[in-house]
Amino acid sequence: MRVAFVGKGGSGKTTLSALFSRHLARSGAPVVAIDCDINQHLAYALGLDEDELFTAPPLSARTGEIKDYLRGTNPRIPSRDAMVKTTPPGRGSRLLRLLGDDEIHGHHVQEVGGVPLMVTGAFDESDLGVACYHSKLGAVELYLNHLVDDPGEYVVVDMTAGADAFASGLFTRFDMTFLVVEPTRKSLSVYRQYRDHAAEFGIPVAVVGNKVTGEDDLAFLRGHVGVDLIVHCEQSSYVRAQEQGRDGHGELEPHNTRALDRLRAAVDARTKDWAAFQKHAVDFHLRNAAAWANEATGQDLATQVDPDFRHGPAALTAFA
Repeated sequence: MRVAFVGKGGSGKTTLSALFSRHLARSGAPVVAIDCDINQHLAYALGLDEDELFTAPPLSARTGEIKDYLRGTNPRIPSRDAMVKTTPPGRGSRLLRLLGDDEIHGHHVQEVGGVPLMVTGAFDESDLGVACYHSKLGAVELYLNHLVDDPGEYVVVDMTAGADAFASGLFTRFDMTFLVVEPTRKSLSVYRQYRDHAAEFGIPVAVVGNKVTGEDDLAFLRGHVGVDLIVHCEQSSYVRAQEQGRDGHGELEPHNTRALDRLRAAVDARTKDWAAFQKHAVDFHLRNAAAWANEATGQDLATQVDPDFRHGPAALTAFA
């Protein structure tokens, strides 16, 4: 199951992405975390020391090689140059299993704090003034498009801040989106934006209240968010100690641990809808093809859609 954490910058979505990923990993569940934020901090939230480097190559550094691998023998995709971030899989494409024996997981996963992690990569000097951050996210979208994950397997993605995630079709690639909301008016404005955009495409969104300090904060959230609020996390001295690099300060508070349990239960309650997933992939591919990709590649990318392809576990053997 694919899980995204979104929210206003500073709301705590990276911290919650890390806490949730570690919570899953410690239970023995298969999990991969992906840092898709322009501020690449998830590795440090998972426990990487500030003076350490994340040494696995970022996904954005090998987008061409990732395209070559995923297109496989799909006759609708003659080259990496013909493949764009929204290109959906078809017969002949290579499909992925979570943490499978493939070159994408093999090259790009590094374990941090007990959690297998992949990163998109940060801006560098060559990007400044000539590229938007969404150009870094294409490899992640392709990875999720070609992944066949089962119930009880988890991909946890720390997304870009605010409603910026709607600048690409990546927001449709998840089974559950947790919108992290602080008890502030600014945070609520992002909630309303995300709620309205997600509803337009039938994307499930649940609100996680964060940094709640008392009943007034909780009443504020309930009054503005209503039934979308499924759980809240209290201000955490454990998290603050971790953020300050002070190890050995106990465990996460019982209330916040129970909140993580409830998040997992909400994800597990979702039913995987492969037909809807593939429909969104095709719809956004056609939208991108018409908007820019046909002109960029000099091809009609609508022909990349394989009408006979059915995504999901059966495709692993049907189109092998």
